[in-house]
Amino acid sequence: MEWYQAVVLALVQGLTEFLPISSSAHLILIPEFLHWEDQGLAFDVAVHVGSLMAVLAYFWRDVWALLRDWCVSLWKRQATGESSLAWMVIVGTIPVGLAGLFLGDVVEILLRSPSVIAYATLGFGLLLYVADRKGGARELGELTLMLALTIGVFQALALIPGASRSGVTITAALLFGFSRVSAARFSFLLSIPVIVLAGGLKGMELLALKEGVQWEILALGAGVSALSAYGCITWFMGLIAKTSMTPFVAYRLGLGVLLLGVFGFWA
Repeated sequence: MEWYQAVVLALVQGLTEFLPISSSAHLILIPEFLHWEDQGLAFDVAVHVGSLMAVLAYFWRDVWALLRDWCVSLWKRQATGESSLAWMVIVGTIPVGLAGLFLGDVVEILLRSPSVIAYATLGFGLLLYVADRKGGARELGELTLMLALTIGVFQALALIPGASRSGVTITAALLFGFSRVSAARFSFLLSIPVIVLAGGLKGMELLALKEGVQWEILALGAGVSALSAYGCITWFMGLIAKTSMTPFVAYRLGLGVLLLGVFGFWA
């Protein structure tokens, strides 16, 4: 992989991982459009590590409070501070963990086509529009285990390329009446264990490979992904406090129509 390809793909990963527009779709489509070779497993691991660094850096106070209070609650055997929210994040991660474990290979083989990405981009974009129009003002303190589990089931749908992990979790939270900021915050907190799990699985696969690794390219990809993802989270959290999800819905609809026009309805 050339350095400029690493920069482009890492920028795309960082900018799309936390926006409701699907990073996996963009990482599949860009090499397709530019006729680049697949970036490979090692690079995927590197850019996901970068995204993880970004979300941990932005939400470090939240993450520290969740870990601290969760450990204290286990010791005292009673809810403490943010321990309830920590349990919500754990429960919300279970469905996608199970789906990835049992269905990951099926998704890789059957669902990585341009038409699947196009229809998922359109369908989940329209659902995001409906959820955003519904509106709501509920805060995360009103989240229950059942709601967290249901949002987690939505998150499992993000295994479909084009669905968008952040998009489906934000959509689910909006449908249940949570505010945009609360929906995005829970979505980003849910991303942490998901990226850790996905990165861990890919990391184990990477260790089994015998081919050479371009460490300088991986470091560049991780760094660019981290910086772009941090900037993206900062911008997105400020934006949704003032406006709706309409720009992202419009982008998804435009991208979906473009893909169907370029690749056809059954590509």
